[in-house]
Amino acid sequence: MSNIHGIKFSPVKIEDRKKLDIRPGDTIRVWQRVKEGNKTRLQAFEGLILARKHGSEPGGTFTVRKVVGGIGVERIFPLYSPTIEKIELVRRSKVRRAKLYYIREKAARAARKKMKQMRVVEETILEKAEEKPEEASDEKKETAEATDTVKASAAKEKKEEK
Repeated sequence: MSNIHGIKFSPVKIEDRKKLDIRPGDTIRVWQRVKEGNKTRLQAFEGLILARKHGSEPGGTFTVRKVVGGIGVERIFPLYSPTIEKIELVRRSKVRRAKLYYIREKAARAARKKMKQMRVVEETILEKAEEKPEEASDEKKETAEATDTVKASAAKEKKEEK
């Protein structure tokens, strides 16, 4: 973790990471090196910081949450991990808590509410779709009845003429 006789023990710039000012409520983008086979690529994980634990000491971590396809994904990153290439601050928000774990429930409640609204909309669409064929069949019945009455009256007129 430090230099002893010019030998570097960590590939991470510790001083830069100590000075990194990230707080709960910030939206950040973490670029992490991912090794697949013999290739290495960078992968971004952008989300809201829920918590930062153990400050800037060697075991310090921060938890990032994002929502992908309606499902919440959380990752815990070690602050001094050598796989983290860079950390970008996207947005800063003012919060009044040190740990934003309540966001999980808040997001779940909002998702449930949205799903409930979607269900109600689907049901009304289905009901309207079911009513339309009935209305169409009613219209067909009315037109059929009208043509029957016209035909009947025409037939009566023919009989009377004979």
